[in-house]
Amino acid sequence: MFRSIALAAALAVLAACASTPAYAPAAAAGRPGYSETQIESNRYFVSYRANSASDPALLQDFALLRASELALERGRDWFWVDRRTFDDAPAGRSGPSIGVGIGAGSWGGNSGASVGVGVNIPIGGQSGERARAATLEIRLGEGAKPDDPNAYDAHALAANLRARLLAPR
Repeated sequence: MFRSIALAAALAVLAACASTPAYAPAAAAGRPGYSETQIESNRYFVSYRANSASDPALLQDFALLRASELALERGRDWFWVDRRTFDDAPAGRSGPSIGVGIGAGSWGGNSGASVGVGVNIPIGGQSGERARAATLEIRLGEGAKPDDPNAYDAHALAANLRARLLAPR
């Protein structure tokens, strides 16, 4: 009995660890991690992507952290969030599926009916796991930060988010 309880607890801990994304750059487009795309000289899309078990608030915080780091890397003091989006979409192919088709017809006094069954089993590629992504459209700025809730001090935000999100536990 004790072994069963210990095993269940260990699996729960592993599941919690597996669903907490690490803050790191994405290895490739559409993969977990952060990425940015420059759309104008001072405008960027900043995204953080992870699996569907990830907390949306954590993904938003990781996107904000990357936005603040990007502003600092570009020598800017603050950034303005023009738009926020959150995508919760399939990451790839789904699992096995079965389809059924029924047909009937007649020709010259003869009639008939048919039934067809098809099975689809994806081979290779990604599983049907869903992915989530938080994306910010930002503008970088210098000097005094505007007094607006959509404007963020890059220095203060980076320090606060790093302390809260990346501190050893």
